Amino acid sequence: MSRHVAVIGAGIVGACVAVEALRRGHRVTILDPADPGGEQSASYGNGCWLSPMSVIPPAVPGLWKKIPSFLADPLGPLAIRWSYLPRVAPWLIRYLRAGWTWDRVEEAARALRPLVVDAPALHKALAEEAGVGHLIERRGLIYVYPDRAAFAAEAMAWEIRHRVGVRWLELDADELRQREPDLDRRYTFGVMVEEGGDCTDPGAYTAALVAHAVGQGATHLRARATGFAIEGGRLRAVRTEGGEVPADAAVIAAGAHAKPLAAAAGDVVPLETERGYHAEVADPEVSPRHGLMPSDGKMSIMRTAGGLRCAGQVEIAGLEAAPNWKRAEILRDHLLRCFPGLPRDLPASRVKTWLGHRPSMPDGKPCLGPSRATPDVLHAFGHGHTGLVAGARTGRVVADLLSGRSPEIPIEPFDPRRFA
Repeated sequence: MSRHVAVIGAGIVGACVAVEALRRGHRVTILDPADPGGEQSASYGNGCWLSPMSVIPPAVPGLWKKIPSFLADPLGPLAIRWSYLPRVAPWLIRYLRAGWTWDRVEEAARALRPLVVDAPALHKALAEEAGVGHLIERRGLIYVYPDRAAFAAEAMAWEIRHRVGVRWLELDADELRQREPDLDRRYTFGVMVEEGGDCTDPGAYTAALVAHAVGQGATHLRARATGFAIEGGRLRAVRTEGGEVPADAAVIAAGAHAKPLAAAAGDVVPLETERGYHAEVADPEVSPRHGLMPSDGKMSIMRTAGGLRCAGQVEIAGLEAAPNWKRAEILRDHLLRCFPGLPRDLPASRVKTWLGHRPSMPDGKPCLGPSRATPDVLHAFGHGHTGLVAGARTGRVVADLLSGRSPEIPIEPFDPRRFA
């Protein structure tokens, strides 16, 4: 069965969908008004991790107790702007309920693990196919802690990871120092997840996948999708600001901008943006050998093609609020604390800052599956903190659905109608 598929969105998920749909013999048109992998996209500035252990949803038991601090501290690791609270309150309640008990957390972890397992290998194959295999590295990822007690404080989350198949090596102070000699010596314990990998330039990787899709016959149309022409329960065309694009099927992979498109396809979904920042130091004096996540910052650190990147922070403030660049400065300062070899008087000209929008569902699971209005429109958005790592598997699952095949992993937990 060959169809003309309109892929809405040229981020990492849309790019992977386009490549896999072409592989199955479909004709593909990619709709996005902006540059693939450009600075406007979450695919450009994320934390670069390909982490098959990213199975714990953002909300965990007891998080509700911290809500007052989220409102009071605009520079905390998770902050909620007061002006946005009335609008985000329904989403926030669902967010807290999703992680109310560890049983619910484990249920989410079991759903997410098949979506992210083997991700480094899947991305490596895609990158090599697109001629940028050097952008994907499979060196493992390390969580670092001041001591074993700090690791033990997160024991339940790690126990759930173990139950769903994640394995790791524990590193004492000497082993951690041998692997990461530039890291501050206050960290004396590490957890090495060998199956993890990273992407040294996610923006360039996304752009390369789209270019590869175009080279394989896809069309990239710089247009903003606004809705769908559906007749008799079947898709006739995707509506854009420049007119209609005829199509037999469509995939909504528009990230944080997917909510109105989902509504146009009959599904009201509680999609929110978790605004994230990064700070990247050019020509760094230090060079970590693995992706790192220090427990006292909950921020990923990665040596990238552009320098040394620290990414993280969660700010709930919507799509339109102005950036709070002090949050990026916190990330820069975190790098300085983690690596004594960086100069304390780092000039501003060497630090690039960025803000992006994670497309997040309150239960930490994406929307993946057919729309209510027609099976011809598929949802593939809402990956939150797992967009990059889960992109490759999502592309394969969507290609299965487009081809009338059973998907290679269970997708019932990602049903877009679960919030009805």
